[in-house]
Order: sequence, then C-alpha cells, then structure tokens
Amino acid sequence: MSEDINRLSEDQIRKIVRRAINECLPVPSTASLSPQEATELFHSPEALTLKREIIDAGRKLWHRQYVDGNGGNISARISPGYVISSPTLCSKGDLRIEDLSLVDLENNRICGDRPHTSEILLHLEIYKAVPQAKAVIHCHPPYATAHAVAGVVPPGNLIPEQEVFIGPVALSPYETPGTKAFARTVLPFVKHHNTILLANHGIVCWADTVTHAEWYVEVIDTYCKTVMIASQLKQPLNEIPPDKITELLAIKKTLGLPDARFAGEEDKEPMNRAVKTAISKASLTERPSESEIDRLVDTLSSAIFDFLGK
Repeated sequence: MSEDINRLSEDQIRKIVRRAINECLPVPSTASLSPQEATELFHSPEALTLKREIIDAGRKLWHRQYVDGNGGNISARISPGYVISSPTLCSKGDLRIEDLSLVDLENNRICGDRPHTSEILLHLEIYKAVPQAKAVIHCHPPYATAHAVAGVVPPGNLIPEQEVFIGPVALSPYETPGTKAFARTVLPFVKHHNTILLANHGIVCWADTVTHAEWYVEVIDTYCKTVMIASQLKQPLNEIPPDKITELLAIKKTLGLPDARFAGEEDKEPMNRAVKTAISKASLTERPSESEIDRLVDTLSSAIFDFLGK
C-alpha cells in the first residue's frame, strides 16, 4: 500500500485528504446565517456567477431537448447550508436571474420572489448525503429516460468518456415526484454514482459545478443513444479490455470522481483512516468554514508529503 501511495501525485493526495475530511464532517447547520447575511449572500458576486451558470445550463438543456414544457430543475450550492434553485413552472429555456431563489437545506425559501421547484427535495437529499456535491440537475433526456422507463441500465465498458466521467449507472425505484419518498430513492446510490436513472421519470446528475453536471447529462444521454444504435448493428457489443478499463479508472481517480467500483477503497488508504480518526476524536458538532477546511487539508497533506519525502 505504501508503494501505491508513493506513486500518487501531491494533487491526488490533496484530493483524497479533502474527500476524507468532507465525508467525516457533520451535516452543515442551516441556521448559521442571519436573514441579512443570507440576503447579502444571495446578491453577492459569487451568487451572480452561479445564477448565470444556472441560466446557461438551462438554455443548453432546452436546446438539446433534454427538458420539455416546464420540466427539469437546476440548483447550485452557494454555501454549506444554502443552495440557489430554479423556479417551479418555468421553461429552462426562459430562465432569468430574477426567477432564482435561495433555499436552505430544510427547504425554506430565504430569498427570491418566485417559488422554487417542488422537486428541490431531491437536490437537498443529495447535498446532505454528498458534501462534495456543489450542483444538481434533474431532467428528462430522451434516450436516458427511455432506459429509465424500460428499467434497463445501459451496459458498461463500451466508451471511454462514459467510464471516466460517469461509470456504472444506478436505477432508483419509482416514487411520486416532489415527495420526500421520491427524494430518498437516490440515497442508496448517490455517494458512488454521480448519475442516476429515475424509474419512469428521468435522470439526476450531481457534480462540483453546474456546468459539469450538465456535461454528465449530455454524456449519459449520448451514451444511451449510441448503445441503442450499436446494439442494432451487432450483438454482443465489443467491450474495452479489462486492462484498459483499469487505466481509465486510474484517470478517473485523478479527477476525484465517484464510481461504484471504488466503493470501500477509501477506508483502505492509510491517510484516509488517519483523517477520519482525527476528526472523530475531535467530536465536531458544527461544520468548519471552507477556509478552515482548506487549512486542515494543507496541514494534513504537508504531513503526508513530509512522510513520503515528496
């Protein structure tokens, strides 16, 4: 194992340390900002950047015909306890900055004139379960949704981009959209899958940015379309050789992306065990600020670099 660690780059080690820290921290409190502070956050330059990114993603989804009517919803985490959400009953192709709302993790609208999407509960469950999730997109791309309706998970090991950016796809059971039961259907899968088929409904993707979440929508729908066409040409389909899949997974690890094939590996890494032990001994009851987390990542990573002689 020590030889494996020595082969990791400093950037890879930092990503592993940050992931371990985020997995061990408590769910952030939504009461950390006063109403005035929340309002200032919602109108901050950082929020404006996120709002523009949400609007751009909405237009891309609409032009790609991944959303119809008022379907689909987009959100972005602006701070540990707050997200910016798209509105209900609005075409994603018509989104404006004034349509967006600030919502806390308990589904309270803090700022914004328009009611936020009724399916925000799905987003909030993902944010609570996956600290590294910074954006969530739910939509109905036709080829991926067709798989969700048919209850068919697309086969794997066929296209490099799918393996690196998404990997194995999960299929969650059907529940009525907008309900807590529906939101919780993704919980068994969401930590190890950034893209999930929602039975008889559509898909949901999470990522570190809104743009990347929209990319995953494009990747999975194109993949499902390509697999459907290829299956008409030849059966069985030619799979990427196992040793080449291993190379793709190595690339995926450097990007810090989740994959069901990585499940359990985190606890096998000595630095992850050390980080988790240190955090559990601290008995944290409140989530540190992002700057405090950055300092902890730097401190622990430096100690690892010194130990490895990097």
